[in-house]
Amino acid sequence: MSQHWRADKKMGQLNLIVCVGVSLLLCLETPLEAQISAVSAQAAIEQAQTQPGEDGLGTRTVAELMEEFGVPGVSIAVIQDFKIHWAKAYGVADVETGQLVDIETMFQAASISKPVAAMGVLRAVQDGLFSLDDDINDILDSWTLDGREFARIRPVTPRALTSHTSGLGDGFGFPGYNPGQPLPTTVQILEGHELSNVGRVFMEREPMTFYEYSGGGVTVMELALSDVRRRPFVDVLQEGVLAPIGMTRSSYAQPISPEHNQNAARAHDNNGESRGPKWHVYPEHAAAGLWTTPTDLARLIIEVQRSARGESNRVLSQSMIQEMLNPVGVGPFAVGFTVSKIGEGWYFSHGGSNWGFRALMLAHKVKSYGLVVMTNADQGSTVINEISRRIQHTYSWDSVASAAERGYRR
Repeated sequence: MSQHWRADKKMGQLNLIVCVGVSLLLCLETPLEAQISAVSAQAAIEQAQTQPGEDGLGTRTVAELMEEFGVPGVSIAVIQDFKIHWAKAYGVADVETGQLVDIETMFQAASISKPVAAMGVLRAVQDGLFSLDDDINDILDSWTLDGREFARIRPVTPRALTSHTSGLGDGFGFPGYNPGQPLPTTVQILEGHELSNVGRVFMEREPMTFYEYSGGGVTVMELALSDVRRRPFVDVLQEGVLAPIGMTRSSYAQPISPEHNQNAARAHDNNGESRGPKWHVYPEHAAAGLWTTPTDLARLIIEVQRSARGESNRVLSQSMIQEMLNPVGVGPFAVGFTVSKIGEGWYFSHGGSNWGFRALMLAHKVKSYGLVVMTNADQGSTVINEISRRIQHTYSWDSVASAAERGYRR
């Protein structure tokens, strides 16, 4: 472990380093009363809980969790009353340089790229360019999906591709490429070209009959969206989704731009060590290529929630946003998001796992709350899940039983 990483440990404890200026919190749109309660909420989440909890992690502070599981940096945003209640960053973005994480540090969103991309798909549907139930081959013009015998009765559609029910059987994630390595085009990825480090996409069953997670299917949809818009996917999402929501620290550009790279987290392994290259590059933009921050993803969550209430339409109408919040009927996915009942409430969510990065976004379908947690390490999910549980208990979400029942202090 680097000296920069060790330098922040005293008496076996990792000092939490809060971004400059954010000790005042990112209470961007909240009154003073909410800022005071945000401070109390943070203290409750950061400190050790009175009971160990279900997995025994409750008795550790957040700093101790980060040290134990080799997670150099964590960034959090919490939503309350359809506003960003607070955002805070901890630790370092890069163990080699000792650069601190702040709330504007960009992380790889990994598979959280998919629901954000799905908003771009629905924007095209809303603009009348195609429907969710059109044959994908009627939308594509730079490539054709071979449906074989499986798509003769029921075609592969945008709805199926964005809900992982298309019948595609690629069955792999995307490992990414080292910076400077030649990158395949989207068509080359789909065809398993020699430049691609994954196999070709292929049909293995009839669409809308079975759920199987498919990054390849999302990549097919990426190509179709670019074809129908006659523009690069990166530009389509920037102008149609990210900019209208105000996601100013987000980009699908791969590799990351030099400007954004100045405050971008490094990938780290299971021990919190540098993995060599600063990060991997993902030409599979829609499936894994988004760089962003918890604050920006929180803005997206709020837009989804408020659109569902008919209070905002910066990207999608109230009726169109429902496509993201109601499962298609096969498996747990709607268009883009997983939708599931947790405790007494219904939530939309997505996780992300890239080389050296882990992330989670979770929000209530109807009520006014949500969270985003992002990390720069392979063991980040353990820390994310514990922080998520503490946030849910601290704010008394309907996803959890009482704090006393679950052994957590609120």
